[in-house]
Amino acid sequence: MSELASEPSTQPAVPRIVAVVGGGTMGAGIVHIFLNAGSRVVLAEADAERAATGVRNVEASLRKAEERGKLAQSADALLANLSTVDKLTDLPPDTALAVEAVPENLDLKRAVLGQIADTCPEAVLASNTSSLSITELAAGLPGDRVIGMHFFNPVPVQALVELVHHAGVSTDVAARVRAWAEALGKTVIEVRDAPGFATSRLGVAVGLEAIRMVEEGVASPEDIDTGMRLGYGWPMGPLRLTDLVGLDVRLSIAEHLARELGDRFTPPQLMRDMVARGELGRKTGRGFFTW
Repeated sequence: MSELASEPSTQPAVPRIVAVVGGGTMGAGIVHIFLNAGSRVVLAEADAERAATGVRNVEASLRKAEERGKLAQSADALLANLSTVDKLTDLPPDTALAVEAVPENLDLKRAVLGQIADTCPEAVLASNTSSLSITELAAGLPGDRVIGMHFFNPVPVQALVELVHHAGVSTDVAARVRAWAEALGKTVIEVRDAPGFATSRLGVAVGLEAIRMVEEGVASPEDIDTGMRLGYGWPMGPLRLTDLVGLDVRLSIAEHLARELGDRFTPPQLMRDMVARGELGRKTGRGFFTW
């Protein structure tokens, strides 16, 4: 594996070079936290225009954190360690960690990880998937260096990283990734590769039931969410969280879990109808709530 960055003795080591594929909400957040921890980050996108959009997303995230006094250095200093490529074959060969944050499509993710494996022969190949099988993603790849590294939105704020192990991952890689996540200030949970892992499986189950309750007229979205916040101590209700994640994203996860685990994860018709109308949550301005 590539040499880790030399850090002051008071700071844990992070990878010297990190590649992040995908500059959307999750990818930009992942870039943010590695820059802030001292890594040099290469953001890969499909073309120069999308790469530029990704950089703007990262910059906006860093500026907001800077205003709140949450950065180790100025945003400008951190951005100096960010570069972009629009071809995976242009990633640095000595990349230590590559995190894919592309849409939840198994074939797409496998293709991305395969190209990175060929270009960066020592890189740990991490997927930010929230539900797809790490075992299937690793098939045909150097599986000993493939692992699930599931971050949560918004990445700079959320404390959790869910590491997902498949049978073929090496103990050395698993230990390195855990150390890197902890160096980012994250709390790590480790789970076996199973449909939905731990967090998506439980989170989607509650979210789907909340949608069924709206569909059946049991209570309003506001009252359901207030009940879970005040009655069970949730920081955010399941319907507002669904809006934040995106109804289309949650629908895709639910369909995958229904195929793998059975009818209890069948998406409610209301959810399908809302997605068909483009009511996807925060990113479209309307879901169960108006944003």
